[in-house]
Amino acid sequence: MRAVSLGKTSTYALLTGCAALGLGSVPLSAQEAPTRLEEVSILGDPSQVDTIPGSAHLLDESFLERFETGDILRVLQSVPGVYVQEEDGVGLRPNIGIRGSGLDRSSRIALLEDGVLIAPAPYAAPAAYYFPTQRRMSSIEVLKGPSSVSLGSRTTGGALNMVSTSIPDGRAATVELFAGDDGFREGHLWYGDSGENVGWLVETVQQRSDGFKQLDTGGDTGFDIRDYMAKLRINTSNDSRFYQGVEFKLGYTDQVSDETYLGLTQDDFDSNPYRRYAASQLDQMRTTHRQHQATYFLQPGDGHWSIDLTAYNNEFGRNWFKLDSVDGSGINGILSDPQDFAAQMAWITGELDSPVDALKLRNNNRSYYSRGIQSTGNLQLQHKETTHALRVGLRLHRDEVDRFQHDDLFAIRDMAMVLTSAGEPGTQSNRVSDSRATAFFLEDRIGIGALELTPGVRVERIRMTRLDFSTADTKRAAGPTRERSDTIDVVIPGLGATYNFNNRWRLLGGVHRGFNPPAPGSGAREEDSKNFELGARFRNASLNAEAIAFYNDYENLVGTCTASTGGDCTIGDQFDGGAATVTGIESLLGYQFSDVAGSALSLPLRLTYTWTATAEFDNSFDSGFGPWGEVSSGDELPYVPEHQLQLAADLVGQNWKTGFNLSFVDETRTVAGQGAIPDSESTDEHWVLDLAGSYRLNNSLELFARVDNLLDNDYIVARRPAGLRPGKPRTAVLGFRFQL
Repeated sequence: MRAVSLGKTSTYALLTGCAALGLGSVPLSAQEAPTRLEEVSILGDPSQVDTIPGSAHLLDESFLERFETGDILRVLQSVPGVYVQEEDGVGLRPNIGIRGSGLDRSSRIALLEDGVLIAPAPYAAPAAYYFPTQRRMSSIEVLKGPSSVSLGSRTTGGALNMVSTSIPDGRAATVELFAGDDGFREGHLWYGDSGENVGWLVETVQQRSDGFKQLDTGGDTGFDIRDYMAKLRINTSNDSRFYQGVEFKLGYTDQVSDETYLGLTQDDFDSNPYRRYAASQLDQMRTTHRQHQATYFLQPGDGHWSIDLTAYNNEFGRNWFKLDSVDGSGINGILSDPQDFAAQMAWITGELDSPVDALKLRNNNRSYYSRGIQSTGNLQLQHKETTHALRVGLRLHRDEVDRFQHDDLFAIRDMAMVLTSAGEPGTQSNRVSDSRATAFFLEDRIGIGALELTPGVRVERIRMTRLDFSTADTKRAAGPTRERSDTIDVVIPGLGATYNFNNRWRLLGGVHRGFNPPAPGSGAREEDSKNFELGARFRNASLNAEAIAFYNDYENLVGTCTASTGGDCTIGDQFDGGAATVTGIESLLGYQFSDVAGSALSLPLRLTYTWTATAEFDNSFDSGFGPWGEVSSGDELPYVPEHQLQLAADLVGQNWKTGFNLSFVDETRTVAGQGAIPDSESTDEHWVLDLAGSYRLNNSLELFARVDNLLDNDYIVARRPAGLRPGKPRTAVLGFRFQL
């Protein structure tokens, strides 16, 4: 189905993502070229993917439909250079990193939806406890290297842009219904229509699961998600002298997940990796997200220039009510040394009744907003044999996080949690942090024969403020007890280049400054690095190959303490790690066999592989940041696997197809160190085989089946924030898709 774009000519000039000015697109295999584009795309015209000066990947609609999964981590395992760490097994709160940038809560990369920053507070508190519903997306774009500089200001690793369902070009509808193990149910429905001057779309995703973990006391360990989206477009006629359009987008999502930070001891994991202790029976996260967006677009009939303007407002509220400590000791310390904390472990498991007020559960209650205006101008010029595609962008942005938290105290009696002392909101954490950013970007894509250069620069001023209120002043009547503020002025340059040897071979390279701003009032330095990439691409009718070497040279690597990192640091504190180096090679190979064994069958294959040759500190220091600790020069960074790969294959017939993904992730350190990894500080290397298939009954109805982790492997994915955590076990799903 073709998407309707606000623009009518020159896709390359139009598709700038409303001030998201990145470039580059490399389909994962030759047969998976994207079939549609819209104004919210960052990557540009897919027919020009080989000329892109920089490393980037587009996962289009047909690619996402291969496995019909709502787990963003399983999707991103197909992209080289991207690191993911499972936590809840279903990707509700993903941990994503790019080229060794660090992956806790995806806070080290730029996250966007339809070209707009989508993290709860992208500058003040970027940790992505909110993540857009994967099933609502029509494509996903991953940008690395200099192609991500324009998106800023987090440019060290790269950027991830999720493109939502577009308004159709005529009356159309899709109904997808799925059911599976552990009480899994999913419905995805959308309906829309377009005329010459008006188009609209309404959409919903409904998901629920009882969860695959087994609570000692019984009960659900799953989730319930309700997601709604509506779009309205009004535009002039295509033959207008100046084509103009405005599109409105409204979204609402609420989620309830019975998830915990309480993992397992090694012995209990070995006995049953999917167990949940009794003390986690009340742990639950509740979130709501509201999204408002309006985009105006203008382009003359000749298509040589265009302007767009987007206003956006995102509001996010969350309260994660979860076990924090037992008898004054943190749960991470207890699970790491259960013998020395035998009494506390007995209370956690419910084997013994606890004293009054022994178990502290924290209401991690926070509210966020992210709002602003961004605009892009595009101009195409030609001077003799030299072409220019100029882009200029401006973003005025503000965001805030309001922490208003308290603790409730419990006892455990006959395996049941009993409230013994109720806390008052604001008595545990009472502070507000905000950031204001003004960003300007200029880029010129210059074509000179076989050579294409793309210099660009991003200039940004960030003003950050943190207000601390007394926990005894829950009304905030007396004003803040402490106020801290910082202003950062930063220039982020980048340069990408490609050289076309012929219509098959292309050389690419790039250099850019990596930058991550510090948190408001943290006292830490900004993260700063010099990043390089060099590689080559090859493409013919059947074969698609790419290999890119990357080198990230950190002047200062920053660690941020969050509840999900573990350790005994204070939430929000940041730590300077000094110099560090990350190097590696990311590669991709796709080949399509046609007319297999003389039949009409086709067999597309795809292999992606990432080798992280180096990921280590270049200096020695003692850190209060749990994943680092006492660091010696040469210590390897935690949660960065040396090897990861995925082999994907599909067998495609006239009305059916079946395929598999075989993924491997090497063991990783959970604490910085060198030499052999101690068993107590390691995740498991693991192979996971996912299988899927579909059969089309007619033009409208298609049946679908999927099995995740077909071999039912048990493996450790993390030892943070407290105890061992498993990957998802074997899970089967059946469903159908009906299209009108």
